[in-house]
Amino acid sequence: QVQLVESGGGLVQAGGSLRLSCAASGRTSSYANLGWFRQAPGKEREFVAAVNRSGRNTYYTDSVKGRFTISRDNAKNTVYLQMNSLKPEDTAVYYCAASDDSRWSTGRGYDYWGQGTQVTVSS
Repeated sequence: QVQLVESGGGLVQAGGSLRLSCAASGRTSSYANLGWFRQAPGKEREFVAAVNRSGRNTYYTDSVKGRFTISRDNAKNTVYLQMNSLKPEDTAVYYCAASDDSRWSTGRGYDYWGQGTQVTVSS
């Protein structure tokens, strides 16, 4: 079992920044690949970014490349999502997830999920 707790969401104006955090506990050594996903109202959940165990390999969906940065601090068992130049279309509930699957970099194979944190970007 892996427990994931997100924080850092909120309301921000377009062009602003937010940093999301996700604290992991439990079998983190087995489910070491971590990702961020989001779900906007009326839409399906989509993959946003992912990072591997070491933090050296990162992947992003095209719509956030150059604006979002995923990173991790293994000493704190925490993964971050720095979001800059936010747009109204970034408004969604953001979820942290953990994977031990070989498809982790494509947004598939995630077994454990946090409760989500709301991000709202006003125009």
